[in-house]
Amino acid sequence: MISRPVRSIIFILIVFLGAVWVVLPSNPGVHFTLGKTSYDRDIKVHEGLDLQGGLQVLLEADLPAGQTPTGESMRTARDIVENRVNALGVTEPLVQQQGANRIVVELPGVQDPDQAIATLKQTGLLEFVDAQTTPLRVGAELQTDCVNPSLVDCGASTLPPATATPLSPTAAPTASQEPTTAATTTVSATEQAAATGVASPTPAASPTTQPTPAGPIYHTVMTGAAISRVGVSRNSSDNQIVVQFELTSDGARIFGNHTSTHIQQFLAIVLDKKVISSPVIQAAITSGKGVIQGSFTLDSANQLAIQLRYGSLPVPLKVVQSKTIGPTLGEDSIRKSAIAGAIGLAVVALFMLLYYRLPGFLADLALIVYAVAVFAIFKLIPVTLTLPGIAGFVLSVGVAVDANILIFERMKEELRGGRKLEQAVEVGHSRAWPSIRDSNISTLITCAILFWFGSTFGASIVKGFALTLAIGVGVSLFTALFVTRALLHLVLDRMNFAERHSWFGI
Repeated sequence: MISRPVRSIIFILIVFLGAVWVVLPSNPGVHFTLGKTSYDRDIKVHEGLDLQGGLQVLLEADLPAGQTPTGESMRTARDIVENRVNALGVTEPLVQQQGANRIVVELPGVQDPDQAIATLKQTGLLEFVDAQTTPLRVGAELQTDCVNPSLVDCGASTLPPATATPLSPTAAPTASQEPTTAATTTVSATEQAAATGVASPTPAASPTTQPTPAGPIYHTVMTGAAISRVGVSRNSSDNQIVVQFELTSDGARIFGNHTSTHIQQFLAIVLDKKVISSPVIQAAITSGKGVIQGSFTLDSANQLAIQLRYGSLPVPLKVVQSKTIGPTLGEDSIRKSAIAGAIGLAVVALFMLLYYRLPGFLADLALIVYAVAVFAIFKLIPVTLTLPGIAGFVLSVGVAVDANILIFERMKEELRGGRKLEQAVEVGHSRAWPSIRDSNISTLITCAILFWFGSTFGASIVKGFALTLAIGVGVSLFTALFVTRALLHLVLDRMNFAERHSWFGI
């Protein structure tokens, strides 16, 4: 029959070996297929901007002279920029407002700085423009009657674009005319456009006009504000990359009404006043779903989807400064941090060994388990390591032995009182537990406050410190109350304390 301490040690060894496998630098990750489900997970260290380098961009509100953005518009712009940054797949970005009209963005590990900058500052105004019988050239710039881009229906006129007199930029908006009944036209299953929502532009058609900002003003049927969901996919028929979208209830109503009454006419899809597609409406589209087709690459389609998914910026932004931060400083910081961590770990281990002797040696073994387990958790979550995050981990090394010190001091008191080793171990743990519990709870509360502060005010470095410290405190509880305890029982239960006083520093 395997004793309880031996079972605990077997469990600890399994956990330790698993953690060692995770922290190995050459770890390939987990890649397997079970039935029709594939699972791919790379296990690697995620480093912040200060460690691996990246891109730092300073954005400024681009408004006419004499105008200043409101605090609310800048906060909204900051939130939208942060959403776009997160959608780029950047780990732990830093997005902070600076002053009244600037936003600082730090992007660690960015592979394509130009694309990232374009995505950040893009206003992202998508318009569905009524071109009637006029095919518009992809890339052509035009003027629309959209007065308030935040509205789904922002057009100021429904006059035919090719024949209407251009509207004055200061013209007051009027309600757009809509059919009184919803369209019920059946979409042809043989038409690729009907299946996807919007037809491909007719290849044979050649533009009869090429609108410029000085030309006619086109009517905006609706804006991207009507889009509720957006994604990237490929057509099953020709493998063409498209951007799929779903509309809100208002958008579906407007879109359905317009496509019902404008069949075989052009509906241009315009992004920031530039035509990206000019398809023909082949049938009424009343489902509230459609696609944007064009000459997309996967990257350009993803970039467009990001812009549409997170909306238009309330104020246009321009890049005041952008600089690429090299990893040289990061490499030096990692090296010095590793040296500091090793020194700290060695000093703590030496103190425990010299002062507590045999129990201290067992605590040092538990400390090794602790360090490996914490780093494995950092890689599995994953935690983005920054210099403050590493500082939190180094600090937690000292916290990791606090519980052991309290337990060992209680053990010494019980041994001096004449208890057997096995009893002293149990009583020492039970009497030290209230102090261990209260001290660790207070530390975790502080970590929670710091994490909230960092999340609320955009201080990601504070979040990193709080997160690594909290993980360290949690794992230290496991090692002190389970690992050290199991090692003590395994080694001390059959030992004659009367003959080994010096082994315990008594």
